[in-house]
Amino acid sequence: MGAAAVACPLPARAQQPAAVRKVGFLYPGPGSAVTVRLEAFLEGLRNAGYRVPEHLEIIPRFADSDPARLPSLAAELVDRNADVIAAVSTAAANAVRAATTAIPIVGLDLETDPVATGMIASLAHPGANLTGFFFDFAEFRGKLLELLKEIVPRLSKIAVIWDPNSGPAQLKSVEAGAEAMKLTLEKLEARNVPEMHQAFDAAKRAGVDAVMILSSPFIGANTKLIADLTLRDALPAVTLFSEFARNGGLMSYGPNILDIYRSVGGIVAKVLKGNKPADLPVELPTKFELVINLKTARALKLEIPANLLVRADEVIE
Repeated sequence: MGAAAVACPLPARAQQPAAVRKVGFLYPGPGSAVTVRLEAFLEGLRNAGYRVPEHLEIIPRFADSDPARLPSLAAELVDRNADVIAAVSTAAANAVRAATTAIPIVGLDLETDPVATGMIASLAHPGANLTGFFFDFAEFRGKLLELLKEIVPRLSKIAVIWDPNSGPAQLKSVEAGAEAMKLTLEKLEARNVPEMHQAFDAAKRAGVDAVMILSSPFIGANTKLIADLTLRDALPAVTLFSEFARNGGLMSYGPNILDIYRSVGGIVAKVLKGNKPADLPVELPTKFELVINLKTARALKLEIPANLLVRADEVIE
């Protein structure tokens, strides 16, 4: 038995990296807003056999919702000689791309088409030093409009609140969907908390029937605030962040955000094991969750169709 133990060392020991590797993590919002997501990212790394601090040093940098800070933060990560950098959002990924062509980059971007914007060559073969997890389905925004229409049959005028820091791609797809459904759009910008309050004030004054909140790191970090504003103004609303519905908003429909961060951790692990970003196919969401807050629907005096409740992955009573 002793000889066998020497001849066949433990698999966990054999798979340990030879040295501690450095992983940069660049996030455009405040650090306080990303704690749970960063833990999901680390879980993805742990699932691949990497642990902190035995195998990895995580170097987090947060822009506190100021895009102008991203280039200097990206440069810091490059100066720290990170082995790979995870960058959340288009702006963060582009900041790192501008700072290095040598260090592998794993992007997480829910707002843009990476091929159309020139970030990568193709989904199957990204090329250069960037791969990651992306999500930009034009038809998806139309699906959000259809869900609102099912709950608010009288829907004719809708406010769409969007963060210009995330780029115009989402807004353009919503405009196309609204035109097809003959809906009037009230387009409102919100880059920060004061502007979010102003956007809801403007939506209320405009007399909209419902609100759609598009995706951005700022919006994803402030789902409780946004849910509170929809309740204050008695406005049916939808977004892709499930935390919104769990925090009191009417409805959410989108990919599981924590699963995405786990996937990004897994992609970073593949890079650490020697895979080149140029040859690592981009990952896309395959599962979407519908969450409906029935308590909020009752408060808004809305009747949720039975067939919609049956389709829901989660119903909050």
